[in-house]
Amino acid sequence: MKSLTILLSIFVLFPHFVLAQEDYSFGLSQIEKEIERKPYSLGGYLEFRPNFFWLDKDAALYKLSFYDRSKRRTLYENNFALLLDASYQKGILDFFLRTNAELKESSVESSGEITMFEGYVSLKPMPPLTVDLGKKTLKWGKGYAWNPVAFVDRPKDPDDPGLPLEGLIVASADYIKSFSGPLQTVSFTPVIIPVYENINDDFGKINSVDFAGKLYFLFHDTDIDFMFLRGNSKASRFGIDFSRNITSNWAIHGEFAFVDDFEQKFIDSNGMTFQRRYDAKSYLLGMRYLTRYDTTFIFEYYRNGTGYGTEEMKDFFEFVNKGYDLFQASGDDALLSKASALAEEGYGGRNRMTDYLYTRISQKEPFGMLYFTPSVTWIFNIDDGSYSLSPELLYTGITNLQLRLKAGFIIGQRGTEYGEKQNDCRIEFRVRYYFDATKFG
Repeated sequence: MKSLTILLSIFVLFPHFVLAQEDYSFGLSQIEKEIERKPYSLGGYLEFRPNFFWLDKDAALYKLSFYDRSKRRTLYENNFALLLDASYQKGILDFFLRTNAELKESSVESSGEITMFEGYVSLKPMPPLTVDLGKKTLKWGKGYAWNPVAFVDRPKDPDDPGLPLEGLIVASADYIKSFSGPLQTVSFTPVIIPVYENINDDFGKINSVDFAGKLYFLFHDTDIDFMFLRGNSKASRFGIDFSRNITSNWAIHGEFAFVDDFEQKFIDSNGMTFQRRYDAKSYLLGMRYLTRYDTTFIFEYYRNGTGYGTEEMKDFFEFVNKGYDLFQASGDDALLSKASALAEEGYGGRNRMTDYLYTRISQKEPFGMLYFTPSVTWIFNIDDGSYSLSPELLYTGITNLQLRLKAGFIIGQRGTEYGEKQNDCRIEFRVRYYFDATKFG
């Protein structure tokens, strides 16, 4: 481990020692493009997103969220967002910044937050090498809805996986080498992740420096990645992913992750907590297919080796119900406070059980309806039979404006993951205006 630490540090901090023998050159066309391109950019989007929820007052997660508030059957909220992307290039230095400001007003509460999603400096001392320092999303993995090998990224929202994510503060490098032959490209990405108070403190245990890396191959037109994460903040983990175009309109992908000595906390229906250590294996298999009628199908199977089983989730929901009954009878919320803490640690997260199917079908401009793209997303919990179904309609016929109407239906019996969600269904309307302030500079 010490040797690996030294090698990664030398690669990131002193790349010229590692690459002193590498030949490189600057092409004339590349120089001309750099001259024509503006050294800065500023853009992003403005968003207004009203939501309307029909709540399920008998669901465990509704009780956990609203036990100390007035009971309600519906919830309305307005969401406002401003996302800014800014970049500046000077010689071999690039600077990139992405910030997101959000304001939420609902019939329950109002909140606002400004978050820096990314903010890093990129150094390119020579064409094959890039060194980055700052807050960054690395986007590891080939999956569409889930990425079990995304060891240094925050998890996606499977119901809306295209949303931008907040990154981590890291030091990383990318070295890319191209070849002629079956092996076309090789790249190596070492990553250093400091975890201290106020620095990546939600990544894992603090007062540690973790190390990660990704080795990429383009071999026989197949993308292959090997990755790892080692350190004291989280259990060590190793992974592999791949993607390949079988035909011009059919692609397959997959991921596999192994977590060594994973520690997980459980609770039974009586409130007794215990921990279990085991080696967790997670994997994903998926495909994307585009028909000649511009219909896109995306299918994925996800095995979450760090998830909870059916009975384990039922125990948690029963504990919430007991805590709610106690609160109703005596005003004592100790059990519900304990349940809230466990929900934040894992039970209340997205897709926290073990086996899922994901299906998304979208149709571009059906029946000649220009700029319309209807789609539907289905996420099915194989373990307990519950699921979510989300139809949507996207319109892009106005320059720089995107309109999306989306519904979400939550279906499941009591004691199931989706059956215990706090709402039965929702309707969301998103208005997003994209702008490029560079054009006015």
